[in-house]
Amino acid sequence: MDPVPASWRFDAIGTTWEIVTERPLPAAVREEVTARIEAFDRAWSRFRPDSDVSALARTGGSIPAPEDAAPMLDALAAVSDATDGAVNPLVGASLDALGYDARYSFHDAGPVAAPVDWRERLDWHSGRLALAEPAALDVGALGKGRLVDLVLGLLSLTESADITVDAGGDLAVRGRPQRIGLEHPFDPRRAIGVWELADAALCASAINRRAWPSATGTTLHHVLDARTGQPVRTIAATWAVAPDAMTADAVATALFFDGGPRLAHEWGVEWVRMTTDGRVEWSPGCRADLFVRPGSGARTAPGARANSLER
Repeated sequence: MDPVPASWRFDAIGTTWEIVTERPLPAAVREEVTARIEAFDRAWSRFRPDSDVSALARTGGSIPAPEDAAPMLDALAAVSDATDGAVNPLVGASLDALGYDARYSFHDAGPVAAPVDWRERLDWHSGRLALAEPAALDVGALGKGRLVDLVLGLLSLTESADITVDAGGDLAVRGRPQRIGLEHPFDPRRAIGVWELADAALCASAINRRAWPSATGTTLHHVLDARTGQPVRTIAATWAVAPDAMTADAVATALFFDGGPRLAHEWGVEWVRMTTDGRVEWSPGCRADLFVRPGSGARTAPGARANSLER
């Protein structure tokens, strides 16, 4: 009989984490994981006043670049290019304006577009993170995936057996395959499919998470088109599978926009997404087991399996 895995659940960076390992993690390892998450949060969270990005938002200027600056901002630049600027690392003020701010006020002050010339304002080269003027830097498009990778890498130093790191649905698996349900964005009691992962990461994003009413009574959410400062209205949810969680997270964000599927193809990432009118689309060769009715408007692709959503 296989041993019962050990599960460690805790809250951090505004979400619930679960780390599953073959044996309970020693206290020293838990402390290292907690410290690594805290260090990342202190560098990149725009929700805490003592973070590096909050300091830059107040004064601009230059600081020593956190160790994750180059990989994250290089990837964000590629996503920005692929989506024609819909993804922008200086989107923080746009999120604040709609109410997704450090106080979680959810007070809608109207849309604010992110600066189109963000590359002229933001620099992360030569070991420095610099803003030419104060601006709210936000790495939410891929930051949680990056942190999942960092935690998995830390655990891999001491744990030789199976590991699952799940940060609020963005997860990475090492070892034996795991079957992951794809939560329906309009009914969390249902799944639109199941995806089997082995030594890979799956990240998801959906408009039903972090949603609140606008000043006019419509629903706002955290997935914005940086060019307009308005929430996306055509895509309801995305899922992406890649060798690492940062890549999967970045593609899950890009898939809300034109250019996302092309970027996924270039990066070798499999994906699924659901539109707000209920259609399901997926990448060629996608190995997810999708519960999609034939003829329901889904975009079929080689290697995908179609079944009834009613099952």
